[in-house]
Amino acid sequence: MHPLARVSARAFLTCGLTIGFALADEPPLATQIEQQARAAMAQHGIDGLAIAITVDGRRQYHHYGVASRETAQPVTENTLFEVGSVSKVFTATLAAYAQAQGRLSLDDKITTHLPQLRGSAFDDVSLLELATHTNGGLPLQLPDEVDSEEALLAYFRTWRPAHAPGSQRTYGNPGMGLLGMATAASLDEPYAQALEQRLLPALGMADSYLQVPAVAQPRYAQGYNRDDEPVRLNPGLLGDEAYGVKSTSRDLLRLVEVNLGIAHVDDDLRRAIARTHTGYFAVGPMTQDLVWEQYPYPVALDALLEGNSSTMAYQSNPARRLDPPQAAREQVWLNKTGSTNGFGAYVALVPSEKIGLVLLANRNFPIEARIRLAHGIIEALLRTRLTEPEAISTARSAR
Repeated sequence: MHPLARVSARAFLTCGLTIGFALADEPPLATQIEQQARAAMAQHGIDGLAIAITVDGRRQYHHYGVASRETAQPVTENTLFEVGSVSKVFTATLAAYAQAQGRLSLDDKITTHLPQLRGSAFDDVSLLELATHTNGGLPLQLPDEVDSEEALLAYFRTWRPAHAPGSQRTYGNPGMGLLGMATAASLDEPYAQALEQRLLPALGMADSYLQVPAVAQPRYAQGYNRDDEPVRLNPGLLGDEAYGVKSTSRDLLRLVEVNLGIAHVDDDLRRAIARTHTGYFAVGPMTQDLVWEQYPYPVALDALLEGNSSTMAYQSNPARRLDPPQAAREQVWLNKTGSTNGFGAYVALVPSEKIGLVLLANRNFPIEARIRLAHGIIEALLRTRLTEPEAISTARSAR
């Protein structure tokens, strides 16, 4: 797969074509997206898939299959999916929002806000290091024996880093949980309350939840695990902060548009969003922002696959601190994956192109397949915008 290329301040794909030459026989945009989506669904046994796209402020929704085999209810832009670790974006954004409001500094040590951990290794770990997975090696998941609030505090009090904070990136849920705990403490309210009553309204997201209310339950998709069994999330400790959000493709597209700078939010939140796009560590092919993972744009598919690989997710990788941090830039590809046992999600945006995409499925299908699908769709969008700009606004679009 060839990298994306920019020509005359507009990006389009080289794809082996002479520059400026369009494929006259290429099918319409909606057909291209459907072909790619249905191929992924067939290959990976996906029952329902929602794709939401924003291009220059115009929205498109493409949805396929069913939210549940039992009810045969079709997927729509209002179907609720578990978004898994895309939830971490909200945790980092809430922390940056709290900083913009003067409630904390990301340079604060964790124990500044969680005094119950004073005297532990977290005296030397900053909130920034939690938000960039460079905390010293907290694991991907909490140990099974940590099954209560008391056990959680005991675990954190006795935890010892595997390496110096800021030297290695080790992706995981406990660190994000700690970030949420510290942020909530700085705001003097429970994390769930801070998310649902402070951040989500500020983002303009009215259809995203930690606990899906009864009135929205009929729209909550049924997930299916690797054994093809119906499953839904049963969150454990720190689940709200790390992987607990349920949302729709329509609502997540609002998050994308805020991050693209094409949706109005208050000044504090605007500054917080810019902070989440700041690059703090170089790790392999990508730059680690606050949860968001950043790639220089144009970006090659191979770089996205490497940066979202199992090696990056399950192993510690050397991290080089950027000094000074890299200020938020337009010429980047930002992404975040998310999974639960029965759901898979992917969010990507390119600020310089004012393009963003949300993929939500009721199966945890391979991340590589999500990257390939998203990359292929954005390729098609860029080609279409170059050759047939009107098609962008007519292909199954909705405000």
